[in-house]
Amino acid sequence: MAGMKQITGCSLIERTSFLPSSRFLLNNHFNQQWFRPAVVPLRERRVHLRKAARTPVAAISEKLVKVEPEKPVKFKVRAVVTVRKKNKEDFKETIARHLDSFTDMIGWNVVLQIVSTEVDPRTKRPKRSNEAVLKDWSKKSNLKAERVNYIAEFTVDSNFGVPGAILVSNKHQKEFFLESITIEGFACGPVHFACNSWVQSKKDHPGLRIFFSNKPYLPSETPVGLKELREKELRGLRGDGKGVRKLSDRIYDYDTYRDLGNPDKGIEFARTTLGGQEIPYPRRCRTGRPPTDTDMNAESRVEKPLPIYVPRDEAFEESKQDTFAAGRLKAVLHNLIPSLIASISAENPDFKGFSEVDSLYKEGLLLKLGLQDELMKKLPLPKIVSKIQESSQGLLRYDTPIILSKDKFAWLRDDEFARQAIAGINPVSIQRLEVFPPISKLDPEIYGPQESALTEEHIVGHLSGMSVQQALAENKLFMLDYHDIYLPFLDRINSLDGRKAYGTRTIFFLTPLGTLKPIAVELSLPYRGPGSPSKRVLTPPVDATTNWLWQLAKAHVRSNDAGVHQLVNHWLRTHACIEPFILAAHRQLSAMHPIFKLLDPHMRYTLEINALARQTLISAGGVIEFCFTPGPYCMEISAAAYRNLWRFDLEGLPADLIRRGMAVPDPTQPHGLKLLIEDYPYANDGLLIWSAIETWVRTYVNRYYSDSSTIRTDTELQAWYSESINVGHADIRHESWWPTLSTVEDLVSILTTLIWLASAQHAALNFGQYPYGGYVPSRPPLMRRLLPQEGDPEYQNFLADPQRFFLSALPSLLQATQFMAVVDTLSTHSPDEEYLGERQHPSTWSGDAEIVEAFYGFSAEIRRIEKEIEKRNSDPTLRNRCGAGILPYELLAPSSEPGVTCRGVPNSVSI
Repeated sequence: MAGMKQITGCSLIERTSFLPSSRFLLNNHFNQQWFRPAVVPLRERRVHLRKAARTPVAAISEKLVKVEPEKPVKFKVRAVVTVRKKNKEDFKETIARHLDSFTDMIGWNVVLQIVSTEVDPRTKRPKRSNEAVLKDWSKKSNLKAERVNYIAEFTVDSNFGVPGAILVSNKHQKEFFLESITIEGFACGPVHFACNSWVQSKKDHPGLRIFFSNKPYLPSETPVGLKELREKELRGLRGDGKGVRKLSDRIYDYDTYRDLGNPDKGIEFARTTLGGQEIPYPRRCRTGRPPTDTDMNAESRVEKPLPIYVPRDEAFEESKQDTFAAGRLKAVLHNLIPSLIASISAENPDFKGFSEVDSLYKEGLLLKLGLQDELMKKLPLPKIVSKIQESSQGLLRYDTPIILSKDKFAWLRDDEFARQAIAGINPVSIQRLEVFPPISKLDPEIYGPQESALTEEHIVGHLSGMSVQQALAENKLFMLDYHDIYLPFLDRINSLDGRKAYGTRTIFFLTPLGTLKPIAVELSLPYRGPGSPSKRVLTPPVDATTNWLWQLAKAHVRSNDAGVHQLVNHWLRTHACIEPFILAAHRQLSAMHPIFKLLDPHMRYTLEINALARQTLISAGGVIEFCFTPGPYCMEISAAAYRNLWRFDLEGLPADLIRRGMAVPDPTQPHGLKLLIEDYPYANDGLLIWSAIETWVRTYVNRYYSDSSTIRTDTELQAWYSESINVGHADIRHESWWPTLSTVEDLVSILTTLIWLASAQHAALNFGQYPYGGYVPSRPPLMRRLLPQEGDPEYQNFLADPQRFFLSALPSLLQATQFMAVVDTLSTHSPDEEYLGERQHPSTWSGDAEIVEAFYGFSAEIRRIEKEIEKRNSDPTLRNRCGAGILPYELLAPSSEPGVTCRGVPNSVSI
């Protein structure tokens, strides 16, 4: 009996009702030997017979088994089905749940059917079990547990084979979230199905849902019983490209960014379509909404609080949704009082002193601006607002940003200004200065002379006795160059009310201590002809007046840095450019494809957060336009960077560092390159994570692809990569720099780059937004004044009260508080976040034990990296991450608690 249990995985013989003579058979040793092949699936039985042929009873056994296929023995197996329940239900959902509970008892239930990996030789169709119903749905409908397990029992016969798929039909009125299914009772042991999907009601989606087991298969290795289902599932996910998508759909398709504007509200809300020959841009997920009334080329808008379409399984799960909703509530409360102040006050609601900025963190949003009495008199419901203020201090008061926690005045120092270029929220823009003076790449016939106004006289006194050429040769000069990306837009930006910008260049010198110091800032305006003062150079101050001008110049640099960070490095490179790869993965890679299984955790929530961004952040009049200097031209700047700067082959960390001149190839170094700034926290920590990802991906790829020919003949893989480029990035598909996908190394490089962008690169650019930018004077997203010039009418005002002039150049109270509320939300980790090196239930994620073991090795390496980062942050010789008033660099520390922590590397772009 013990031997039988070992083979079948459970004591089916003892329990089955299909074997009335089983007791007699098991009491007879010879009959036990005869019976054993009858309950073992066909593949296992063949192995058993080959071994048995070497024993004296082979002839007897073989003779008996020859008859057995004609009389297969039936036995029972069971499925344990895990359904995740919602913690909170609205009234309609509660009614639907009670209705489903009732109708389940009369046959409107959830039905499952197992599909074998094998085909019936007589029908030439995949073998299927009987249909089985989930038991006790109505009995368990009121359970308060987050997860509820249900049982379904199936009858199969002994030559059924191995389960490969499950078909699910939901006859209830309401969708439910199917987390996993485990089938017990087959000789192969438990078979896991990691579903993690919403199963819609049959009345909404009549077709059967298909779920595959966790065993990965390349297309060419697909068991014959699953081939048809594999193709059918992918066809359904692609859709037909027609019609308006329902929220319950699971259709992945492409469209251009033609939904950012709303011309029906007025011409000022019209926006140019991004994507197409005129303005190239990556594609986004298609919703199919009808056009606007006033522009047939613009897609109609869906405004909050109405949901915007993403494929159903891409939507935020409940805990993530709660976190995001709490952030929206906080944003509303944070901006309620400033909005009212702005509307009832005759004065321009600027910060009138740094103490008013500080009050945002000490006293909350009533701010004690001397307007409370006036405000409370004019509000229609002052008691309610007062009550909110009294009971919700935690929501109404901003948390003190980390940038202020170590040194309240650090942001004023030049060394901190420079340090953040390599250890702040945007450490990916700095580049080595290769030619002095720097040269513009813009068309001189349109934008004037390409030469910079910087001269050797401006910087030579700040080079510790070196000449400029010597400093260049010894790799001591670096630059933040925002000249070319801003200059083409400056006429339009500066004509806006309350928006002023320059094209900026900032030169840094690498000191003998390994730190950077700014030595010159160049501010450029559009060229107006010979003799026009379009360029201005400022150097470190020598007196009070030049000190305030220097602070204003740095504020403009930081504002440009904030814009490029948000519009290019963050949104474009880690959100928008990844979306086509995600759409193509769902359309072309089966859920059972090993590469889909590898990428799956790195695609979680990205389509949803990108859709929410189109709805509220990057849309016409949205937060980005309201809070950042370029205003309505923000997304055009992003598109210009996509056309002129973005290259997928240079998005990996080593290639990007070499492109920017921050490193040079060096095969003797651990990562194959040498950093020219040895203490470059982002690069130092990033290379550890990049290397760990690359090693993990190489191990994974080598497991499934024995040579490059298997890469080239993998139809799904090739279709995924081809569609990502030719459809998802259609406007630049002919660029020669696109990597080919022909070898194992090609695949390792492409996958490593995608995983790096979705995890570590996004984390480094996202989760410091509030900690570094929540104190608006230190990193203003918007500037409202140019620097005063001697002879200007406002120059005397500047001399009389430079602090007030400085604050009036920064965002207004309303702009600042709205920006702070949004970046606070964007910097927040939700409780259900899954971090790099983590996967829920690794044993059910993959049916390949070798890969599960390799993943545990990857997880261990990520934990080791985290300890190394902690060690580095305590090393006093690393002055860019350790010292008096210096923030430790933790943006690439892999783990995090929920909330705003300024650390943590989630698997995916999820916020």
